[in-house]
Parts: sequence; C-alpha cells; structure tokens
Amino acid sequence: MQEEVENRTVALAVSTTRMTGRVLKAALIKLLAEMKKSRDSPPQIPHGKQSVKALIGQNAGVSNIEITDKNIKSFEQVARKYGVDYALKKDTTGDKPKYLVFFKARDADALTAAFTEYTAKVLKKDKQPSILEQLAKFKLLVQSKIMDRVKNKDKELTR
Repeated sequence: MQEEVENRTVALAVSTTRMTGRVLKAALIKLLAEMKKSRDSPPQIPHGKQSVKALIGQNAGVSNIEITDKNIKSFEQVARKYGVDYALKKDTTGDKPKYLVFFKARDADALTAAFTEYTAKVLKKDKQPSILEQLAKFKLLVQSKIMDRVKNKDKELTR
C-alpha cells in the first residue's frame, strides 16, 4: 500500500510571496496540463544507429545487406549523413567476420545513395598512394641531393 502511494506522489514547487487559493489553483492547473501533454505526446522514434530489436519494433519492414569490410566507421558517417535508420550485427560464423546492416525498407533509396558514396570513398582511398611510401621516396631524394652536394664540395676543394 505504501509503495502505491509513493508511486503516485507528485512534487510541486511554487515560488510566491504569499500562497493564496488562486495561486495554488493556477499552479495545479498548469501541473495537470503538463501531465496531460506528456501523456498524450507520441513516443519518440529513434533515428540513426540503433539495435536490431528497436529497428524491428518500428513495424516498417526490415531488409539487410552484408558487408565484409572492416571499415565500418566510415560507413556509419555516410549513413548518418543520409539519415538512414540502421542496425549493425556482426556475424562470426564463417572464417571472416561479416557485418549485416539491417535497415528499414522505406530507407532503401537513401541507403543505396549512401552505399554508392561509401564505395566511392573506399575506392578513392585505395587508389591514393600511401603517405609512408611517399615519405620514404622523398627521404631518398633528399638524401641523394645532400650526397651530391658533399661530392661537389670535395671536387671544388681539390681543384
């Protein structure tokens, strides 16, 4: 019995110089209006990355695509950009771990656009030369220039 009373208790704080019946009535009317508004408002639907259970619970029909790439973070950035509601699930049954991307059926067009941008981004990254390789090449170039200078100095000194 005590727990029921505690669960139904509401705290109301009113700041006033003099507590009158009118002030109390106005405070209670505002409290009841806020309680009604919070009860009548629709539940917030999650967007973006979420769990598979939450995605299925939205009753929008779920589809999935398989990804084998380890670079999931870059996909998440692109999916966030296109406003796709999705859920990632790691499948470790095979030799290589695969990722299943679950998404709402109504997001199919947005997801297609997101995947095309994602694949273009990955291909562009693969075509770019490695910065470490470029650095090693420039180190050799600078070293050869220094060695040429040293040799030329020796020749000038002997003449």
